[in-house]
Amino acid sequence: MKIFCVGRNYKAHAAEMGSDVPTKPVIFMKPPTALTSDEKPYYIPTWTNDLQHEVEIVVKIKKNGKSVHPDFASDYYDSIGLGIDFTARDLQADCKENRLPWEISKAFDNSALLSKEFIPLSNFIEEGSAFRIEKNGEIAQQADTSMMVFTINELIVYISQYFTLQKGDLIYTGTPKGVSKILPGHKYEGFINNHKMFSLEVK
Repeated sequence: MKIFCVGRNYKAHAAEMGSDVPTKPVIFMKPPTALTSDEKPYYIPTWTNDLQHEVEIVVKIKKNGKSVHPDFASDYYDSIGLGIDFTARDLQADCKENRLPWEISKAFDNSALLSKEFIPLSNFIEEGSAFRIEKNGEIAQQADTSMMVFTINELIVYISQYFTLQKGDLIYTGTPKGVSKILPGHKYEGFINNHKMFSLEVK
């Protein structure tokens, strides 16, 4: 199982990061050990002073494929989940400044929260594609998948040029603006429309 992540896939988030909107998808990966759930409290790693949340729609690949044709991209997924791409922003900034890879800031253990539930794509289309994360009851990030720079289908086509997609692979499709620092005592709830997908307490 592979975890693909997409950077700067919402224009407003690219702007808040001081980055240009990409002309091609920005892809990075996390190992399986990055996965975590809301079944237990989340503990902030001791080696970062600026852990941030990035809420994202997550796609689960349902069959194997390589060099997927655009006409068939929608055949490779049938459900939508929600997750958080946890980012150690201080480490990421240091790595970027020194022109180093920044996996340690993105791909560490427990850096990818994943909802236990995935919504069937048919329901997702009928209900719309809005999603959000609330921090202590207040909206921290919200968006609609229509705001993506690259659509889910375009991401599948692009990623499959370089990597064989396999059943069970995950694609974290990018985060909207509003990322912020996580602190002990914060409680996060994630929603697709008004359907709660996860609830997480930070210790």
